[in-house]
Amino acid sequence: MAALEAERADATAQVRDLDRAVAGVVEASRDSNADDEHDPEGATIAFERAQAIAVRDRQLARLREVDAALERVAAGTFGRCEKCGCEIAPGRLLVRSTSHTCVRCADTKR
Repeated sequence: MAALEAERADATAQVRDLDRAVAGVVEASRDSNADDEHDPEGATIAFERAQAIAVRDRQLARLREVDAALERVAAGTFGRCEKCGCEIAPGRLLVRSTSHTCVRCADTKR
């Protein structure tokens, strides 16, 4: 559970930092009359904003996964596959602490 709490703290900090980065890009472009859409010198402000938002959205998804895992801990179901009810291998949980299915059920080819 300590690993999940640490992962949650990390994801929360990254979301906060990325929110500031997005706000900074928006603020920097607010009073600018630069035509960045046609600037051959690099990425546009719109691209930078979209990229920061995409990274933030991935961190928000990670945060939701960690919160769901913490809910499973509280419910006493952490480490059990949500599909078949079998124990999730400890090695899988070490690699991906938010796993909610065993390897067999996670294999979409079956």
